[in-house]
Amino acid sequence: MAETKIFARLKADHDRHRDLLARIDETHGDSDERRTLFEAFRVEVTAHAASEEMSLYATMLAKPELRDDAQHSVSEHKEIEDFLTELYEMDFASTGWLTRFRTMKDRYLHHIDEEEEEMFPEAEKDLSEAKKKELLAIFEKEKPKEKAKAAEEEPSSEHERA
Repeated sequence: MAETKIFARLKADHDRHRDLLARIDETHGDSDERRTLFEAFRVEVTAHAASEEMSLYATMLAKPELRDDAQHSVSEHKEIEDFLTELYEMDFASTGWLTRFRTMKDRYLHHIDEEEEEMFPEAEKDLSEAKKKELLAIFEKEKPKEKAKAAEEEPSSEHERA
């Protein structure tokens, strides 16, 4: 069943991220709505990235033909994490915040489109159904832990993911 595969699960998260990004983009000033939606996105995307790295990317890094794609995506995760920290520390009411948010939004949408259109199909070729189920199990196990961790941590410039 397609819904049980790791790639369908990752794409479902991406769809939630797209929705949150669109909703944040419609907010104005330093509103409760902007802060709530941004925090939901920050926690969700941080947990998603960490769990994706522990499941799919860990497997891809072990395969020489997929290693470059995985390393590229890990570097993009770090870039988005840096944007999130910067946005968190900015004045939510400033026009600069929305400008910076839109830059991050464009970068993130590019990242997930690239994953879905190029990386996932390439990685899927080499994975057995059993391995896909195993990766999904790892992702599903790690994401709630990562989500709780992200919700507890305040982002800062000095923050380094362990």
